[in-house]
Amino acid sequence: MIRIPLRPLARILEARENGVNPDAIERENKRIRHEDMQARARSRAEGRLLVLGMFFFCAFAVVGGRMGMLATSDPVEPRSAALGAKISAQRADIVDRNGNLLATNFETHALYAQPHQLIDPEGSAKALVGIFPDLDPARLLKDFTGKRKFLWVKKKISPEQMQAVHDIGDPGLLFGPRDMRLYPNGSLAAHVMGGASFGKEGVSAAEVIGVAGVEKYFDEYLRDPANGNRPLELSLDLTVQAAAERVLYGGMKLLNAKGATSVLMDVHTGEVISVVSLPDFDPNNRPRPITQGDKGDDPLFNRSVQGVYELGSVFKIFTAAQAVDLGLVNPSTMIKTDGPMRVGGYPIGEFRNKNYGTLSVTDIIVKSSNRGTGRMVLQIGSKRQKEFLKSMGFFEPTDFEIVEASGGKPLLPKRWTDLSAVTISYGHGLSSSPMHLAAGYAAIANGGFAVTPTILKQDGAKHGPRVMSTNAASAARTMLRKVVSEGTASFAEVEGYAVGGKTGTADKPRPRGGYYDDKVIATFASIFPAHDPRYVLVVTLDEPVETSGDKPRRTAGWTAVPVAAEMIRRVAPLLGMRPTVEPVSLADITLTSSN
Repeated sequence: MIRIPLRPLARILEARENGVNPDAIERENKRIRHEDMQARARSRAEGRLLVLGMFFFCAFAVVGGRMGMLATSDPVEPRSAALGAKISAQRADIVDRNGNLLATNFETHALYAQPHQLIDPEGSAKALVGIFPDLDPARLLKDFTGKRKFLWVKKKISPEQMQAVHDIGDPGLLFGPRDMRLYPNGSLAAHVMGGASFGKEGVSAAEVIGVAGVEKYFDEYLRDPANGNRPLELSLDLTVQAAAERVLYGGMKLLNAKGATSVLMDVHTGEVISVVSLPDFDPNNRPRPITQGDKGDDPLFNRSVQGVYELGSVFKIFTAAQAVDLGLVNPSTMIKTDGPMRVGGYPIGEFRNKNYGTLSVTDIIVKSSNRGTGRMVLQIGSKRQKEFLKSMGFFEPTDFEIVEASGGKPLLPKRWTDLSAVTISYGHGLSSSPMHLAAGYAAIANGGFAVTPTILKQDGAKHGPRVMSTNAASAARTMLRKVVSEGTASFAEVEGYAVGGKTGTADKPRPRGGYYDDKVIATFASIFPAHDPRYVLVVTLDEPVETSGDKPRRTAGWTAVPVAAEMIRRVAPLLGMRPTVEPVSLADITLTSSN
């Protein structure tokens, strides 16, 4: 800034020459300077007053606008809001193959309290216990009268309960909106659904996450807004599932079994149309896992995929099919089943010490001869047997799309000796799940192709690699049909549906080694219709006993077979299958002229 002097030297010199007083020049310059400073200050003050006036005008406009909005809006109860990231409660529905609803979101409310705002803590606590009897009165009163500023009372409440709490009238009891997961069919397909719970929670929203079953396996898909809220479409048929559960539950109770499971699978696509595990639970109110006793008795335990058992003689058909596939035998090949038979120093016996003599391969399966399948597998060899069963999926957990399936890894022998091969040939020494067994029988039923079990609806056949020839698969199907028409599974005959199958009764192992004398795992693995199979059904009962006769009967022919037959009788019409006359050979029919 350049400051102009009040007494410029040039003007002073000029004034002195002219005889003028130089002080007048200084006074004039001061006056001019002060007038200029006043003008600038006035301009600055006027600008500030203008800005301040505009600020007050805008503030009053905002307040007035907000008051107008409040005056025209519906009155609502004010709610507290938590700061933080937005919580997404969106979750897609789950439906069956026909579009029937299996799981959806349901709008409800959570109840929370701000104790410092409670007018009558004691009265409110007492009233809440009357509405929610499961609350602990002493703990609730302690929380209400303590130093806590916030606590959840109930994470989910019904509209009726919400109204009852509202009627208490205490301002310290508040409600937060919630989207909860609803399973409208209750316990139906509980182990497939699994259940859901809350993840991130706020006062005004809660994140819904899967905790088991398909809810957890497909959690990312179900929560992804990019999927356009399209429902997850499962392979299950709701009506078939309901019928299967009803029949299996009745059979389990009638036969005094402690548990049961069934798997119904499409042999060409691997779609699981129905899968049941009993006892079950309601996913709307999922229980806690048991902490004592046998984990296999937990209702949360999924016997169809987590339960790995020695399934007994149902494995014999795999031995026969492989022997035919390798060209070692044909269905009519005669094999001695006489004793004694020792492998690796251990005797191989028959059920109830029977002696069948010399039997054809077909009759070995029909009569369920241990020695017959043992001698066939010795011709096959342990190495080839191992490779065959591995190709059928018996070495790894199934790829079934529920999280529990990954825990169902088959139990294999540490050393695959000749003795192991023989015992495995008739279903001992290798433990697998009923889901594994269903996939294995599907390969026989569809002409020799491996299939992968799936819970998702498919749009066509999903054959995997070929594991046996068409001829071997056809021969095995014929043998399975004769087991029902002539052998140990005669109770499985369902008129019009030509059931084929194989029974399996395995002694139940003790937790500390050895086997029980009076406890078994009874299984019936079936295909229908046997001449052109479309479905595989596996039924397994845990510790069944049939008591209508003089002595208790535990074999699969008396327990699992009748249950499976009743299930086929119920579900086949629901699957759109009409009863048909079973095709017969025309070899013995002679055509004659009508003349």
